[in-house]
Amino acid sequence: SRKGITLLIGEAGAGKTTIIRTAVEKQSTRVHCVHLNNPTLTREEFVEMLATKFSLSERASESKAQLLLELEGLLNERRSQGETTVLIVDEAQSLSLELLEEIRLLANMETNDGKLMSVIIAGQPELANRLNEREMRQLKQRVALRCELRPLTHLETEVYVAGRIRAAGGVGAAVFTREAVALLHQVSRGLPRTINVIADNA
Repeated sequence: SRKGITLLIGEAGAGKTTIIRTAVEKQSTRVHCVHLNNPTLTREEFVEMLATKFSLSERASESKAQLLLELEGLLNERRSQGETTVLIVDEAQSLSLELLEEIRLLANMETNDGKLMSVIIAGQPELANRLNEREMRQLKQRVALRCELRPLTHLETEVYVAGRIRAAGGVGAAVFTREAVALLHQVSRGLPRTINVIADNA
């Protein structure tokens, strides 16, 4: 995409991080994924983290200018070899305005042929609210694709629970009655992580 940013929104416990990890694990060796999931970094720590995750020089970890030079060189080299780079920033609802702006600028790295790196910003619903703020309009304008993970429906919860039990070698109907699954759905509000916790304890 020309805009280069994908926004992934999901409540805590909606399975967002699991989906991200699974997607990263299933990529071919021609796709390089960098997953950042610590939102409480300073700008200097963010530069250091990027330099480390992209295996750049020690100097790049100390200088933003050097980081950008080395990163652009790396991304151009990968692109010339038909390889793709994806930066995934998780728990982004807690990022400072300063870091969100840094991520927007990273998403701007491009050649005449297109973006050098795809950027996925993932977070809880508060992130979508923040993007409506005036200071965020430039970042919001660069979002090309927006995905929202909603809680499971009652039927989806039934299928999910039965599938988890089957994967563990059991039979769903022998473990939970329909009434139990209905209560499980009601109490968990359809959030997979909460369903897992309640079902495991039960």
